[in-house]
Amino acid sequence: MTQIRLTTPLSDKTVESLRIGQRIVFNGIIYTGRDAAHKKLVELIEQGKELPFDPKGQVIYYVGPSPAKPGKIIGSAGPTTSGRMDIYAPKLYALGLKATIGKGRRSPEVIEAMKKYNGVYMAAVGGAAALIAKSIIDAKVVAYPELGPEAIYRLTVKNFPVIVVNDSLGCDLYDEGIKIYSTK
Repeated sequence: MTQIRLTTPLSDKTVESLRIGQRIVFNGIIYTGRDAAHKKLVELIEQGKELPFDPKGQVIYYVGPSPAKPGKIIGSAGPTTSGRMDIYAPKLYALGLKATIGKGRRSPEVIEAMKKYNGVYMAAVGGAAALIAKSIIDAKVVAYPELGPEAIYRLTVKNFPVIVVNDSLGCDLYDEGIKIYSTK
C-alpha cells in the first residue's frame, strides 16, 4: 500500500478521504498530550476559557517524550496507550480536532465522536520510539511545563509515520483484522 503524505492542519475533505489501513506520513505541526494535559484542557473547555492552542484541524500525539540528549531535539517519543484519553477526546473532537495518534483501541464513545465531528485515529508503532523521534525536527513546550514530559509540546515533524486505525465512517482496523484472520 502506498504512503499518503499529509501536511497539517487537516481539512474536513482530507479526513473524509482517509480509510483504515492507510499508511500516512505527516509533515507540519502536531501537538502532544497525555492524561494530565488532557484533564487540564477539558477543565478549560468546561470553564469556557481559551485553550493554549486552537484544536481546529490539528493532530494530537499521545506521547510523553523522554528528555533530549545533548545536541538532540527530543528524546525517545513512542506512543502511549490511547484509552487513557478516551474520557477527554470527544470534547476535543467537538472543537474541531481532526486526528489523534497513539496505540491501542479507542472506546465506542470516541469512535462516535469521530463519526459525528469528522475525525480519525491513527496508530504509531510502539517500540519504535527512537526511530519516531528522528521524524521530529523541532519541539517546543506550549503549555503546562510543570508536567515535565507530559507538558503539551508543539512538534514540527517530517515524514512522521502512522497507520489509520479508525476512520470518520467508524470503521476499525483492529476489528477488520480479527475478521480477516479468524476466517483462515
